[in-house]
Parts: sequence; structure tokens; C-alpha cells
Amino acid sequence: MPSNDTVPPAIRTVIGVDFSGAARSGKTAWMAEADVIDGGGLALRKLQSLGRLCSSDERVDVCGYLRDRIQASDETLFGMDFPFGLPIELGLVSWSKQLSHVKDFVGNAKDFGRALVAMSERLSGKMHIRRSTDRETQTPFDCYHYRIIYQTFHGMRDVLAPVVRERATAVLPFHYARLQNCRRVIVEACPSSTLKRLGLPHQRYKQSGGKPPDVVHQKSRQIILKGIENEVSLTPYQRRVIMTNPGGDALDAVLAAIGSWHAYRTADHREIAQHDRYPIEGRVYC
Repeated sequence: MPSNDTVPPAIRTVIGVDFSGAARSGKTAWMAEADVIDGGGLALRKLQSLGRLCSSDERVDVCGYLRDRIQASDETLFGMDFPFGLPIELGLVSWSKQLSHVKDFVGNAKDFGRALVAMSERLSGKMHIRRSTDRETQTPFDCYHYRIIYQTFHGMRDVLAPVVRERATAVLPFHYARLQNCRRVIVEACPSSTLKRLGLPHQRYKQSGGKPPDVVHQKSRQIILKGIENEVSLTPYQRRVIMTNPGGDALDAVLAAIGSWHAYRTADHREIAQHDRYPIEGRVYC
């Protein structure tokens, strides 16, 4: 049995966030808010873009809204789709040092990514290193790949770093010592990894260019929705939103909620807390 400080607190609400680090992130970042129902399933209560929720598409406003939402929550699990940490091989020996490194960095997300590549080449001879959890859960990219670095940079700097000061907030797997007495829990989610775990299509469901989903993408979404029927209850309207949302971001927010909730309920938290890498470089809860 887990020790007292690794026993997960009760959760009534699960919030999945499909995060974006783009300058106008409110256009593509989405939030799915679900109630935990009898038997441990989820019933989706709200599904909206973060731009609509905070009445602004600007990244600074979206990140501010997320911080406020986290700090005002109670008995809530947040599953957020961006990397929370960096590989041990980069030499930042604790997660707190990683957060300080991101906060103190002078430059933008692209500069930060290039600096990490240079650091990686200097220390390991490789441009990119995948965390243990990236390999285990088959995330699409390493955490400082050019296609993900904006999410990593702004997620760590503008969302996580400001909220970790409050001890009622436990960011896992870094804060298992806070778990027993915390009011909310935040974990790293990955919709693609959740789809792979469920054996569902993890490609060809995200239409690019802001265009309506074509027949192939619609078919993939239909298969996914059928596959998650036992995980979350959706209204007909919510299904229509998921089917018509161009980039698949609404669906990714739902998958972030489903994956993080499954992992939170089924994981061996004591084992994770004692792992030699997770408490430093992070873990995907999918």
C-alpha cells in the first residue's frame, strides 16, 4: 500500500487542457471540464476554447486565466498537454532548478529550444534526448523539439512556475510530499499517448490549416468517439463540437482529461515517487 504522503486525495472535477504556446493561443487551446460520476467515470460538463473562456486569444491572457483557474480550484485534477520537465542528461539536477532555468532565461521560446539543443550536444553529443516517460508512452516529440518547445517554454514558465509556490497545489510527480494535504493536482497529459494506450487512431484526426475536417479525419474522430464511450459521457452538442472543430483541439482536451484521470486512478504513486528519473524530469499521465 502507498504511504500516507502518496495517497491521492479525492477528486470531484477533472479538467483536460489542450495547451498552446502560440502568440494567439486562445484560438487553438481548449479546455474540457468533467464531473467524476458514480463508478469513477466522467461526464463532460463544459467544452470550450480558452480564447472564449478568457475573452481573449492572447497567450498572456490565456496563461493568466489558467493560473487563476488552478488557484481557485478545489478537489480538481488538471491534465495539461505540454511537457513539464527536461531530461536529466541536460544537467539540471532538480525540477525546481529547471523551473528557475526557464524563468531566468533571456530570450523567447525558439531561443530557449536552441539553447537546450546546444546544451544537449555539449553534454551528450546528441541534438535531442527523450525523457524516460517520452519513450515509455511514445510521445510524438521530445520535450524541446521545435514543434513542441513553445508549449514547454510557456507552460513551464507562465503556468506552472507561478502556481507551484502554493503548497495546496501538487504538481506530479514532483510534489508527492504535498499530495496528502493538497487541494488540487496537476499532471502532464498527452492525448496521442492516450490514443495509443487505447488502441485508437492517433493520426489523421487533426485537420490542418483551419479547414473543416475532411472525410478521412471525420472517420478517425468517429472511431475515437466510439472508443471512449466507456470513459466519458458526452452530449450530442459536445459530439458535434468535437466532430467539427478543425484542428482536433476540442477532442485533444477531452483526451487529456480521460488520460490523466485514468492514470491518476490506476498508477502506483509510491513507485512513481521513488523512481530514479520521474521526480526530476517528469512523467506523462496517460
